[in-house]
Amino acid sequence: MSKWLYKGKEVNDIEDFGEQTPFGFVYMIGNTNTGKIYIGKKFLQHKKTKKLGKKAMAEQTGPGRKKTKEVTYAESDWKTYWGSCKPLLEDVASIGEDKFYREILELAWNSKHLSYLEAKYQFVLECLEKDSYNDNIQGRYFKKDLAFNS
Repeated sequence: MSKWLYKGKEVNDIEDFGEQTPFGFVYMIGNTNTGKIYIGKKFLQHKKTKKLGKKAMAEQTGPGRKKTKEVTYAESDWKTYWGSCKPLLEDVASIGEDKFYREILELAWNSKHLSYLEAKYQFVLECLEKDSYNDNIQGRYFKKDLAFNS
């Protein structure tokens, strides 16, 4: 299992990020054989909304409106995550996880911040212009549509 690195240190647990848990992070996965990279984003926790049953609603006392839903958070699969890019996943499966590195580039504190950081790194690292696993940015800018790829 390849580890995640953040600022040169190995990250094994959600507590390794500090007291305040970030919303998610932007990461880079690199192929050590070819130098090809992939930039993506990953949520650290998933929000789960559960409808309260009759018994739980009946136990609520006091003035005001009664809660009908309960919100909980569950940790995502970030520790074992290899991205959503099929060509990358195929390469990881065929040549092995040990030929790749996984680096956390920056932490994000909400959903919009996370999306912004992902796009920022994809543009700054020229993912569409260089040989990378990314073939688009935000589903709006595609490698195939750019003039220098003609």
